[in-house]
Amino acid sequence: MTLRSLLLATLCSLSLGNFATAQHEKPIILAHRGGAYEYEENTLEAFRACYDRGIRGFETDLRMTKDGVLVILHDDTLNRTHNGSGSIEHMTAAELKDVTTKKGQKMLFFDELLDYFADKPGVYIELEMKTSNKELYPDTRIEEYCRKLYDAAKSRKPEDSTYIFTSFDERPLRAIHSIDAKAPMSYIASKPCSPEFIEKAKDIGADRIACQLKGTSRAAVEEAHKEGLLVNCWPGRAVEDYYLAIGLGIDVHCTDIPVAIQSTKEKLP
Repeated sequence: MTLRSLLLATLCSLSLGNFATAQHEKPIILAHRGGAYEYEENTLEAFRACYDRGIRGFETDLRMTKDGVLVILHDDTLNRTHNGSGSIEHMTAAELKDVTTKKGQKMLFFDELLDYFADKPGVYIELEMKTSNKELYPDTRIEEYCRKLYDAAKSRKPEDSTYIFTSFDERPLRAIHSIDAKAPMSYIASKPCSPEFIEKAKDIGADRIACQLKGTSRAAVEEAHKEGLLVNCWPGRAVEDYYLAIGLGIDVHCTDIPVAIQSTKEKLP
């Protein structure tokens, strides 16, 4: 049997059990920012297009305005992705109502994303808490941010969907854990899976990790699983990355080309 045949056989034999929902196979295809290389990132159009294509895993980024409203945005400023400038943390929600993306789509607020997925059971969504910049998110803002995010997500999540709180920043993860010790959480780091990474995630209270695909070994993934952690590897920017994700035995593959990967998956035996 060739390596590729072995990988394909592995994909067909694995299931996620109670990790997400029965229709998912490992690894879950996670549309990073709604599919950042295929659509305008973090727009409702992107999430809708991926969902309509059969994708049920999504990743997005959460920030909070000056007046405490949660907004979908990755960067510290609007400059790269929107027809605007500056940090949304220094703006009110009203000031963002007329801000559009470079291609003219409206700014996406968290409540609008929750509205879209409210009647769509069986989805897996990673909510990245973009609080690492301590000038924008001093310690005094973390509790308010986390409480609003947790309450909104919990109140609007379909019963059989899985919403995960994720971050590079330990502070919001610890805050979420203090609100709900059973809340699904993922600790993210720009490095491969390692024993040190695993121990740090456990110390924070996370039940999963998100690590770099490059440099992560199957043995490291197996060790994470032994320690009770689910594993997400990123970034995914080519079909070959998906095959590697299968071979590593990870649970979630975070990719910028989810539609292309979905098409590849559908052609597998």
